[in-house]
Amino acid sequence: MNIITVKNQEEGGKIAFDLLKDKLTAGAKTLGLATGSSPITFYNDIIASDLDFSQVTTINLDEYVGLPAENDQSYAYFMNEHLFKSKAFKANYLPNGLASDLDAEVARYDALIAEHPIDFQVLGIGRNGHIGFNEPGTPFTQKTHLVDLTPSTIEANSRFFDTIDDVPKQAISMGIASIMSAKTIVLMAYGAEKADAIYGMVKGPVTENMPASILQTHDDVVVIVDEAAAAKL
Repeated sequence: MNIITVKNQEEGGKIAFDLLKDKLTAGAKTLGLATGSSPITFYNDIIASDLDFSQVTTINLDEYVGLPAENDQSYAYFMNEHLFKSKAFKANYLPNGLASDLDAEVARYDALIAEHPIDFQVLGIGRNGHIGFNEPGTPFTQKTHLVDLTPSTIEANSRFFDTIDDVPKQAISMGIASIMSAKTIVLMAYGAEKADAIYGMVKGPVTENMPASILQTHDDVVVIVDEAAAAKL
């Protein structure tokens, strides 16, 4: 696990982008993407670049159940606003949170990941150590699954909604095994509120109570953190 400490999110985004450029030069074709504030500067650098992504496929980590793509809190909307409307890719895939058969949608997404093995996976981390929507207690062997969001995650996400009652209670998420199948993983975290999770991920035992701790066992993980997030290392 390679830990890179940066001064701010802008510097972190540039480092992640440089890593991506190297992997694209080496032949990477499939990107695993994340939502949230942490990767936004990274996406901005992709948009500002003159790199051609027309032969690159993207597969997103997760999507809320019950929100249409045009809802401004859906992850499809987020990705369109922050990346897809400004940079053309070969194909962009997200789970369909409006699928009438959610079990079939989970199976479809697993098949999609198998068809397009992920070369470069972008991650954030939750305050409780979740990656994607894989909450504490999620088996490390879990592939794509339907998730009942924990009260702490619902509360954390409520700042984006009018009321906490508007926050979806379920999501479809790549599983931990799905994430770990990526050839390279780049996790970005900024701010003091992430310091405990970063410590548990890097220094703590590998345990399902801290989902991100499994990254200690991956062969190619880069963790980009600012000084506040790295404060307890």
